[in-house]
Amino acid sequence: MSNEEILKKLSDAVVGGKVNDSKVAAQEALDSGMAALDAINDGLVAGMSIVGEKYAAHQVYLPQVLMSAHTMYAGLDILLPAIPKDDLGKMLKAATCVVEGDVHDIGKNIVKTMLTAGGFDVIDLGKDVPAETIIEAVEKENLNALALSTLMTPTMDGMKTVVDGLVENGNRSKVKICIGGPPTSPAFAEEIGADHRDNNAQDCVGWLKGVL
Repeated sequence: MSNEEILKKLSDAVVGGKVNDSKVAAQEALDSGMAALDAINDGLVAGMSIVGEKYAAHQVYLPQVLMSAHTMYAGLDILLPAIPKDDLGKMLKAATCVVEGDVHDIGKNIVKTMLTAGGFDVIDLGKDVPAETIIEAVEKENLNALALSTLMTPTMDGMKTVVDGLVENGNRSKVKICIGGPPTSPAFAEEIGADHRDNNAQDCVGWLKGVL
């Protein structure tokens, strides 16, 4: 099987949500001598990008996106350990999380998936995350980007607490901060000192790649 055929198999597996095909094609890529990053970027990521475009155009819906994401991560589980450490160090690092007091994480999970598909090394801090944990992660993980989300108005202040904490410890200028979720707005992002309010996951990734 040629490299082109393997890459297409990876992409098609993600688009079709075929987990086993993704695992098989990922192993075939490594067995063929293909660089793991090439298999990720030109196979898995290419497929997830197609899904992202279809989702933005309302041609597929959340269940399909989540299935494709699960399929992409199945392939990543095989390919990521094969990436040389030097190459891993060159990837931009981002973290996603839902701020303290909120446990709604579907939006966060989609952003995580699209950031991964966009070539970021993504750390998922989870949901209902205390501000202190987020602030510590920026320095500990040497993050380039931070995506904060919430679905509820009462927890929006947690975003401001994170930004203020990063200002206080001197790390604010080191990281680009995106916020998202129905109660947020561009005006709120500006008010709390965040860099961007994301309309959706694609908007988040596109903006970050533009500024980083």
